[in-house]
Parts: sequence; C-alpha cells; structure tokens
Amino acid sequence: MVKFFRSGNPLTVVLLLIYTILVKFYYLIHPSSYLADGNEGLLYDLLVRWMSMVFGKSPFLFTSLAVLLLLLQALLLTKIVNHQRLFAKTNYLPAMAYMLFTSLYEGWNVFSPGLLVNLVMLWVISNITLLYTRTSARDVVFNIGFALGVCGLFYFPATIFCLLLWLSLLIMRPFRLAEWIIALLGLICPIYLLSTYLFLSDQWALFARIPRIGIEVPMIGHYKVWGAMAVSIFFFILGWLLLQRTLKKMLIQGRKIWSVLAVYVFVAMMVPLFNVHFSPAYWILAILPLSLFVANAYWSIVNNTVANIVHILTLAYVIVMQFFSRN
Repeated sequence: MVKFFRSGNPLTVVLLLIYTILVKFYYLIHPSSYLADGNEGLLYDLLVRWMSMVFGKSPFLFTSLAVLLLLLQALLLTKIVNHQRLFAKTNYLPAMAYMLFTSLYEGWNVFSPGLLVNLVMLWVISNITLLYTRTSARDVVFNIGFALGVCGLFYFPATIFCLLLWLSLLIMRPFRLAEWIIALLGLICPIYLLSTYLFLSDQWALFARIPRIGIEVPMIGHYKVWGAMAVSIFFFILGWLLLQRTLKKMLIQGRKIWSVLAVYVFVAMMVPLFNVHFSPAYWILAILPLSLFVANAYWSIVNNTVANIVHILTLAYVIVMQFFSRN
C-alpha cells in the first residue's frame, strides 16, 4: 500500500478516502461529541453553541465533521509539502501518515479546539515557508501573527506558537527587531478587536473567558496515551535520522523548512502543558508537523516490502488499540 501513496497520481485521493474510512471506522461507529474540558477559547464556545442550536448535539455529526477536517488537513498538508518540494517527487505519504497517526488516540478524532487550530496552522506554516525568499517580510509576519491571535481565541495556549514564529524568523531570515515586534502586534490584534467589540456591545463579562491558560504537569495514567506518544516519538526520531542522509543534498530553503518543522514539533508538544486542565487531546497540534517526519521515514525506506511491513505493524497496532483493548 505504501507504494501507492508514494505516487503523485491524483487518483491516490480516492485511495486516501478509503484508507480514512478504514482507520477512522471505529471512531465513526463509536462517535464522541465535541471536546469541552475547560481549556477551550471564547470563539470555540460560541461556535459549538451555535452548531448545537442549528444541527443538534449528535455525536455522529461532530465525529464525522472531525474526520472530514482531518482529511482536509491531510490534503492541504500534502499540497504544501509537494509545492515546497520537500521530497524528491510528489507523493501522498504526508496525508497517509497524518490520517494514520491521528488514529493512534481517540482524543485526536474528536471535534476540538486543537483541530480548528491545526487548520489555521496549515496556513501559518505555508506562509512561514515564504519568509526565506522575501526581501521585506513585514506584511507576512503580521499576517502570521494575526492568524496565531485568531488561534488563541479558539484555544488560548496556541498563542505560544508566537515562539515558533520568532524561531522561524531566526532560522529563515537575518535578525530584524522590527519584524519581531510586528509579529507581536499581529498576535495581539485579534484579541484587541474582539475585546473592543465586547466592550462596545456591553458584553464585557465574556472577556474573562478569553485568557484561559495555566501551567499543569501532565499526569498520564492511560496506557493508550503512552502507546500513542511512544509510537509517535519513535517515528519522529526515525524520520529525523533518515532525513540526515538527504538533508545536505537539498537546497538551503529546503533545509531551513525542515529545521522549522522540527522546531514546530517541539513547540507544539509544549503548548498543552499550559492548559488550565491538562488533556492529551491537544497533542494533536504536534501530530500535524510530526506526520511529515513519519512520511519521510516511509519515503526513505526504499525496499517496498520493508516499508509495507512497518506500515502493516503500525496499522495493526492502531486497529488493536481501537477494537480489542479495554477502555
């Protein structure tokens, strides 16, 4: 199966759809409602309240929407990767990896603030790749900061991704203090605009629901979370090590983008630590960039038989954890 996803044939999208149904089937027949654990932002609260009023609170509806969002993100991620030529040839391995690894843990298949943030982060990372080629990047930096501010309204700890933007500026461009300040202004702008609207519309009490942030040491007691994290970290390390064989042959821009993606993984793993109440469901933020290193691991295994064995073992683990393990 890996051989088919190595192909850049547009018809592979049909195979990806079938693959999505396979790896998400358990979650579709055992649907969950939207995530509401006290960490969500004001815009997320308003969105799910409106959706509940219009469409009802059907768990199947929210789970189906979550799966469709995951599929859309997988396709957009693949488009970004192929456009930037991070691999030698166009392929759909990033989409396959994202759909497979988000299936490792049930919380990554629930309609949640993290899922919406990932959708915005695809636009963010696409624009970060433009920083290297721009003579003046102030407009791009402000737009990225603004998008991160919008993310903060859905899930406030996502504002920590401003650290990713600053580190990306260090990697992709010479240091310019003005760009760093503009990034901060862009981050603050959506929160300022929303707070102004709340004040003028006499809804200032809602402002207290925006800055939901704290620091909590993660207490992970469920073996499924440990298993999902262990498999993800193993493939991240494997993908990074295999990347070193081809990294020196890449153009400078390609090397810098891969460095930014590695930083993205580490920052995204830190973000859920600033929840009011820790939840591993928000580690889906790290699965988005991590899936690119998973894709590189499959891409770098030249022998199709070995690649298929690794894929089948991972897929079997997903199926076993879904259907045959205790909750």
